[in-house]
Amino acid sequence: MTERNSGTHSILQSFSDAIVSLAESVGRSVVSVSAGDGSRRFGVGTGIVWNDQGYIVTNSHVVHRSEKAEIGLPSGDTLEASVVGRDRDSDLALLKIQGATPSELDPIQLGNSDRLKVGQFVLAVANAFVGQPSVTSGIITSSRRNIRAWGGQSFDNVVVSDAQVNPGYSGGPLVDASGKMIALNTAYAFNRALSIPVNNVKEIAEKLKADGRVKRAFLGVTLDAVPLPEDVPELQAVEQDYGLMVLSVSNGSPAKSAGLAMGDVLVGFNGKPVSSYEELRRFLNESIIGKSAKLSVLRGGKLNEFEVTPADDQAA
Repeated sequence: MTERNSGTHSILQSFSDAIVSLAESVGRSVVSVSAGDGSRRFGVGTGIVWNDQGYIVTNSHVVHRSEKAEIGLPSGDTLEASVVGRDRDSDLALLKIQGATPSELDPIQLGNSDRLKVGQFVLAVANAFVGQPSVTSGIITSSRRNIRAWGGQSFDNVVVSDAQVNPGYSGGPLVDASGKMIALNTAYAFNRALSIPVNNVKEIAEKLKADGRVKRAFLGVTLDAVPLPEDVPELQAVEQDYGLMVLSVSNGSPAKSAGLAMGDVLVGFNGKPVSSYEELRRFLNESIIGKSAKLSVLRGGKLNEFEVTPADDQAA
């Protein structure tokens, strides 16, 4: 072996050893999640050891509607867990292992998803089968995207990478080169892995721990994005091309009480433009429940203002 080849081999070997070490380290914080009621299995995926108190974070679609799950530890041992809460909109669920001791759990290290950069190296780690972690690698191709995947599901503000996310990777961590979790893998679409930023996961996990759910505001309308007409003078100063047309209004809903009707086009919420359903969802958070809000609505070619009081979506 020449000196040049020897040097190249040494660099590649060091890189390979570093990846192996990183995968082994993160793998100690990754568990398998098998949801069901004992006789039936509804989903199999991966979970993340969130802390040494026995909390596990995974995808909502992994546990489905089940209230129990079997957790497979990296050691090969299995323990029962209960579902503390789930949030379908964010596709996150929080579980708690029953009878686990802190010594059996190795919580994952958490990074900061606000500092991600395109081109950053990442590993996707899974453990869908007890004691058999698996890993794929890639780079971040986009740090912030809103994507509508097959089936109509919408993913807001996701981290996009080209790491291969195979069946069973749902609920597993996406980690950076230091082994810190920067996102949670939730789907694979358009040949890209879609992952929930870890800062979002932190916020939702705390809400699930406190209330068992994430409270959101509810209007009671079915909406679809439509191009805005160019001949409405009141919209000339508004820099948006789309609004949300009302396709239906639920009886007894806040929208019905406010006077919204089919064919109306929502263009603003509390003075801020709304051009997509994803934008409206961000306004309809817990803080607006029970409080008066103003909707800017295009009706009959004229801009109108309606006052609405969003309700708790669970009470609706």
